[in-house]
Amino acid sequence: MSKPAAASEPPAGDAPAPTPFHRLADFVALPRIGGLALSPDGSRLAITVQTLDAEKKKWQTALWEVDPAGNRPAHRLTRSAPGEASPAWAPDGSLLFTSARPDPGAKEKDDPKAALWVLPAAGGEARPAISRPSGIAAFTVAADTGDVVVAAPTMPGAPDAEADEQRRTKRKDAGVSAILHEAYPVRYWDHDLGPAVPHLFWAGPLPAEGPAGAGAPAVELRDLTPDAAPPDGAGDDIALSPDGRLLARSEQIADGPAGRRTRLVLTDTGDGSSRVLVDDPLADVYAPRFSPDGAQLVCVREAKSTYAEPPDYTLLLVDPADGAAHELTPGFDGWPSAPQFSADGAAVYFLADVDGRHAIYRVPVDGGEPVRLTADGAYSDLQVARDGSALYALHSAWDSPSAPVRLDPAAPLQDPRVLPHPSAIDRLPGTLHEVVATAADGARVQSWLVLPDGASADAPAPLVLWIHGGPLMSFNAWSWRWCPWLLAARGYAVLLPNPALSQGFGQDFIRRGWGEWGGAPYTDLMAAVDAALERPDLDSSRTAAMGGSFGGYMANWVATQTDRFRAIVTHASLWDLDAFTGTTDAAYYWEKEWGDPLTEPKRYEQNSPHRFADAIRTPMLVIHGDKDYRVPIGEGLRLWYDLQKRGIPSKFLYFPDENHWVLTPGNAAVWYETVFAFLAEHVLEQEWQRPELL
Repeated sequence: MSKPAAASEPPAGDAPAPTPFHRLADFVALPRIGGLALSPDGSRLAITVQTLDAEKKKWQTALWEVDPAGNRPAHRLTRSAPGEASPAWAPDGSLLFTSARPDPGAKEKDDPKAALWVLPAAGGEARPAISRPSGIAAFTVAADTGDVVVAAPTMPGAPDAEADEQRRTKRKDAGVSAILHEAYPVRYWDHDLGPAVPHLFWAGPLPAEGPAGAGAPAVELRDLTPDAAPPDGAGDDIALSPDGRLLARSEQIADGPAGRRTRLVLTDTGDGSSRVLVDDPLADVYAPRFSPDGAQLVCVREAKSTYAEPPDYTLLLVDPADGAAHELTPGFDGWPSAPQFSADGAAVYFLADVDGRHAIYRVPVDGGEPVRLTADGAYSDLQVARDGSALYALHSAWDSPSAPVRLDPAAPLQDPRVLPHPSAIDRLPGTLHEVVATAADGARVQSWLVLPDGASADAPAPLVLWIHGGPLMSFNAWSWRWCPWLLAARGYAVLLPNPALSQGFGQDFIRRGWGEWGGAPYTDLMAAVDAALERPDLDSSRTAAMGGSFGGYMANWVATQTDRFRAIVTHASLWDLDAFTGTTDAAYYWEKEWGDPLTEPKRYEQNSPHRFADAIRTPMLVIHGDKDYRVPIGEGLRLWYDLQKRGIPSKFLYFPDENHWVLTPGNAAVWYETVFAFLAEHVLEQEWQRPELL
């Protein structure tokens, strides 16, 4: 009989670790690359790099420069305790970014807000350019003129920045935190909506720096959206035409008594007049981008889901002059996103999930089939060189974190050239494999398998089934929040399946699980596990399942349907679908799929895990954050109580100040320590070791 592999122990004390994944402190300290921005002349790339602060209590983000040619090493551009984010280049080569760093020419404030800063093209010190009492939430820059529009939260009825600050101060001095809502919704993800809402302000071209020590003159902001009202305001999904004359934005409007949808609005930045450009009562329309000559606009159309049908996506090509629109991707059996024009305006690039990857596509604007340009991995932050010579993006995969890359703008199924960057990982504690299973109805189910070093037929590894969230997404890219390599470093294999409802496998694959979360998604997961366990290097007698959000729902559902797993970890999970639908931050979205629980209870009755709680036999670790408004804390509390009163071995890891995710370094480390200890107790039959800081 084969001897099962033992889980690896983390290195003791200061002993060197084989990889950063063997010690949580080393993993948390790894640099993490984010946004990407290409200068107008194509000679400079800016990225964001997140690292631990000096006290190791939070992550800081700084801007770095990467050589687009790949010859020079990356170097750091900014340093401040609050950090910098959202880089974008102006036509003169200066770099704009947002930061809450203190303004050297302003009075100190107890609670500094993010402002727009400028790093001159010639180098030197960054200077503040635009500020508002409530901070700058987002901005956009006109490619040819350098005109700037900023988004900033503004109190209702405040005609200018002075009045806005007075209203905020008056509320604070009166000890008022209450918000009166007159329209749904009232909160989003982890924050309350209102009383301030985003307005869009015209800044024009930013003035040049004055004499030494004088700084820049104040920028006068003109409100382009004075009628922006709660709960959504003007939003921040915005784009300026290259000449700065037109601002395109997606606008949230009412859709029924308590629903919302988005339409496309065009604003003349000269006189502030606005008109609706694309308004489809059966779809959300968003992500506008102008062509290089400003004569066309591309955007995403997301057909609204219904009780019978999941959403579907396409790209629209729109004439800004009259709003005439036509589909750019008819018949494309995927969900295009993040569109932008080629340098000559003759094509549009976009991103879409495909077979466990997130690929770049190119489609001609005058008609034709989209061409897939990338073979493997997942891409984001796509940038198009203005001379048409190259594409740049961030690339990741399950075996490689995000890194800046260069691509040919036309070559199909290419591999990228990785550019020098400050976040390379020398070695992983295992290998990545692709697994394919056949579901009961004949559907193909694709999965990724992380196999730890040392796993073999003589020493098979215990297996953890890791279920993705969404549910309308897929496992295709590196994740810092849910990193399977930390488990691999401890001897576990990790299976990352893409069951029914996952993107990138066609619309019919999504339909298989629509409104029936406990059906095909569950049986697909079991088929994926069965296929993986045919490998001799995996131990079928030592398995666990875990997931977050929709993955947490599925972990709960798995617990009610089978006792094949020794342990289950459920994070930010749905338990009582009826209660969840009424308390989540966007109830109208979920009722489209499940119906009104009072008039159409069938799907709630058939798919809500709490109705089958008596069938649970498997030990469960429940994890939830109190600031989670997407899956409210009541779901975790109810699940925990239902387990406890039935005598199910269970633990509840509660985060009073975290949201749907766990975002602070200390809490992230404790999250993993608790999961490791729970799996070790129940999968490896080791004595329970309570994490030291809990």
